[in-house]
Amino acid sequence: MTIASDPPATSFEELPEDWSRALAVVAHPDDLEYGAASAVARWTDQGKTVVYVMVTAGEAGIDSIPPDDAAAMRSDEQIRAGREVGVDVVEFLGHPDGLLEASIGLRRDLAGAIRRYRPDVLVSLNHREFFPFGGYNHVDHRVVGTALLDAARDAANRWLFPGVGGAPWSGVRFAVFANSPRANSFVDIAATVERGVASLAAHDGYLAVLPDGTAGKDPGPFIRGMAASAGEAVGREAAVLFERIDL
Repeated sequence: MTIASDPPATSFEELPEDWSRALAVVAHPDDLEYGAASAVARWTDQGKTVVYVMVTAGEAGIDSIPPDDAAAMRSDEQIRAGREVGVDVVEFLGHPDGLLEASIGLRRDLAGAIRRYRPDVLVSLNHREFFPFGGYNHVDHRVVGTALLDAARDAANRWLFPGVGGAPWSGVRFAVFANSPRANSFVDIAATVERGVASLAAHDGYLAVLPDGTAGKDPGPFIRGMAASAGEAVGREAAVLFERIDL
């Protein structure tokens, strides 16, 4: 039995860039590097501040490497990947890889991060049930997106999680989710796609243990091809597509 994903959008708006600070929150090291990092490079080139928050260290993601060793390796790779696109701050929340739940504890930690960094924009990865190509999405991706949207509201409420992360913050304008089947916006990355390639290539230890034929094992053709395909959909040389949700 085949279960269809969401139908693709037929039109896309260019994502507004009249903001100063973004907080990028994803489940695992390397989640941002599959497209979104090229947009991050564009934004940091504009002088914007982007901070990365990893909910887990990706410790359960490599069958051949014990979790403690994988966590250390993947954390280091994510820090290096961030530097390739102008990100100097990478925070790890330490939740368990593969076992995430949209719990009060996760919402509290994400609300705390939003209060600490006080972003105008939230950036994350597809949190819908399916990927655009129809594959079933990872539970951690789904959970983080849902919890992040809830946490944006929590962060603004002084009666929820008092004292966590600092003063309440209600300045988040919108959240964007890369590679969503409900994409409705785009960012032109023609000038920064090679920085995106370098960012994914920084995960060299992780990429080395992926099975042959895995998407992204060879970062250059994969990222360039994805960017060109998205660019064709929006009439640009290269782009990354996002689902924008106003908050």
